[in-house]
Amino acid sequence: MEDESQTEVTQTGEGPVRGIRRPDGSLAFLGIPYAAPPTGRRRFQPPQPVVPWTEPLDATRYGPTPQRREEPNAIIPEPSVPGTATLNLNVFTASSSGARPVLVWIHGGGYSSGSSASPWYDGRTFVRDGIVVVTISYRLGFDGFGVIDGAPDNRGVRDWLAALEWVQRNIAAFGGDPARVTIAGQSAGGGAVLTLLGMPEAQHLFRAGISISGALGDLPRDRARRRSELLASMVGCEPTLDGFRGVKERALTRRQYEASLLGKTGLAATTATLTDGLPWGPVVDGDLLTRPTVDSYAAGVGADKPLLLGATDDEFTMVFDRAPRILRWVPVPLALLIVEQTRALRRGWRRANRTRRDAGSALGRFVTDRVFRSLVVRIAETRRDARTWVYRFAWASPTNGWSYHCLDVPFWFDCLDDPHVARIDGEDPPQRLADEMHAAAVAFIRDGDPGWPTWRTEPGTTRVFGDHPELSRAAYDDALPLV
Repeated sequence: MEDESQTEVTQTGEGPVRGIRRPDGSLAFLGIPYAAPPTGRRRFQPPQPVVPWTEPLDATRYGPTPQRREEPNAIIPEPSVPGTATLNLNVFTASSSGARPVLVWIHGGGYSSGSSASPWYDGRTFVRDGIVVVTISYRLGFDGFGVIDGAPDNRGVRDWLAALEWVQRNIAAFGGDPARVTIAGQSAGGGAVLTLLGMPEAQHLFRAGISISGALGDLPRDRARRRSELLASMVGCEPTLDGFRGVKERALTRRQYEASLLGKTGLAATTATLTDGLPWGPVVDGDLLTRPTVDSYAAGVGADKPLLLGATDDEFTMVFDRAPRILRWVPVPLALLIVEQTRALRRGWRRANRTRRDAGSALGRFVTDRVFRSLVVRIAETRRDARTWVYRFAWASPTNGWSYHCLDVPFWFDCLDDPHVARIDGEDPPQRLADEMHAAAVAFIRDGDPGWPTWRTEPGTTRVFGDHPELSRAAYDDALPLV
């Protein structure tokens, strides 16, 4: 237990919580349950209410995480914390008084890994700038997104909704304004933002969204069902609620990420998400998600909400740095056959990307454009006259020469001083760039405007975050053939 003189108690609707006052003056309330532990009869069910308590709950340490094993090659430090009460959240604030804007952060990890306990997601710099920060956990992989006879689909999405409902009920007790909630996330977390923005049922829970390198799920239900049935055969159970409940969590965790679920091996497994989607993620189930997300935008859902979105220049190009050496000698047009069978798309993309002269960098940029950058353009165009701001992260890491996936996160959070940052950003990343990006995020959360023209005000306008401040109307032109 922490020194009582350094703690503070705040009353929530479920009971009192004791957080910790930190040396920088911020308050942290960690591991607050927003739903009951998803165990026993609650396993594979929608999030259930917690049992209220009367004595102060110790909220001075991070709570258990749905992630049970840390990914060995994870770029962002995201620790796993053991325990059963995995549906919890963390609140970072300056005081329990006031009505400050709120940032709700949804972590990434391909909907199958990740942790809200990352030191990079600590909200201290946003608190410094007048914002209350909430970081949430949610069920991952098969637990959150598998299709099971007798259980509701999209349990992970339902967790997001339950956490946001907690924020609406309780954030005023932490000095936050429930009417000024911005949801934000990176990778799968950015995809979660896009999914929620397209859900009619979620519109009352937030006022704006930030999607950083957003990876949409939108998996067809039949595909998710087939994968769930294959997983059942791999662990030796019936693909039913009772069948999966009879399998230990560890057994499912060990098998649910195997490449065989996608039916691909080798280099094809690397690019399988182009054609088959992520192994697990939000499912278009006809109930909670009635249609693909971009179709919802076309129908006007979320049009009243400001959106800031963008991607890095080479999200996953570094993957091909580890590809077999023979790939270096493969002509680019031939290499593109690995990821795209339509000749017109390949030729159109090649014309827009003539500088990609080796197969590895061409494949990396193509994957980036197909999964991330073309999606940015599709969303910005589909939202028509809705307030949409676009950015492009173009600063390349000195560690490998790429502007790659997750590289920008410590810039948004202004945490370049974290010891884990040097591994991906080098020993001297530009603080000027962190100042610019963090300030844009703060302005958007506070005022609903990051500080440059919207995509539609001056068509194609994009804020380029790189070596030099720049506004461009052609920043995504090289991805247009894939839109």
